[in-house]
Amino acid sequence: MTHGGVSENDDDLTACEVEREPDPSDSLRTFGAVVQALREHAGLGREEFGRQVQFSKHTVESVELGRRMPDESFVERAEEATGNTGALRRAAKFLTRGEAGLAAWFRRWAKLEKVAVSLSTYECRLVPGLLQSEGYARAVFDNSIPLLSDEQLEAQVAARLERQRMLYERTHVPFSFIVEEHVFRRRLGGAEVMRGLLDHTLELSALRNVKLQLVPVNADCHGCLDGPVRLLETPEHRRLAYSEGQQNGRLISDAKEVSLLYQRYDTLRSQALNPTLSRGLLEQLRGEL
Repeated sequence: MTHGGVSENDDDLTACEVEREPDPSDSLRTFGAVVQALREHAGLGREEFGRQVQFSKHTVESVELGRRMPDESFVERAEEATGNTGALRRAAKFLTRGEAGLAAWFRRWAKLEKVAVSLSTYECRLVPGLLQSEGYARAVFDNSIPLLSDEQLEAQVAARLERQRMLYERTHVPFSFIVEEHVFRRRLGGAEVMRGLLDHTLELSALRNVKLQLVPVNADCHGCLDGPVRLLETPEHRRLAYSEGQQNGRLISDAKEVSLLYQRYDTLRSQALNPTLSRGLLEQLRGEL
């Protein structure tokens, strides 16, 4: 007998793997954890629970691990099997699929970026994603370890370029960038890629809503020595921050900590070259290639 198009007795995961999310979202993982907790509280194993919701135990596992978007029938039957608490019906309304090309820890910040009334970025490792040319973005992802597949690389580049549309479409939103000069001196991808990057950055920094400032290599003071930071203000005028490291990212909402990061950013902004001098330095670097 089959349930939901999958054989209940099929122990091969292949049957349901085709419906797996390519990049599970946090909401899918959270929903799955709730399903598992309610199932276990009801004293049901995956196989028995699968019979009640009329899906295979492997489908149940995929939902619980956040690897599959549950359909309406799964949610309704799971509610009935776990006591009709209403938790699953309500939680299902907030399910979203993962966004291809965006790291799991970055997705929440990326969503906030789309509605923010102001955005500020300090970067000392590489050119910020919102300013990267396509060639530079490819060079960045081509240096990923472990290596990305062609499909993964294309998804990453596409997602990065899609984010950049904000600069052109949200012309009423101020975007502030502070970047270390040495980042533009590193010839990532080679001279041709860097020429394209500098041309692209000069074009973007000419937009009325974009301000780019460089921290010169000979600067003798620095307000952000603890590393990169991103700041934004929500439509509700709440300030948030984001800090990212190796394979992780942290959304910061504590008002005291966010205030400190804003102070550091404002200090560095006063120490960096002004936008006009920064564009002049970029043009100088472009001429040296």
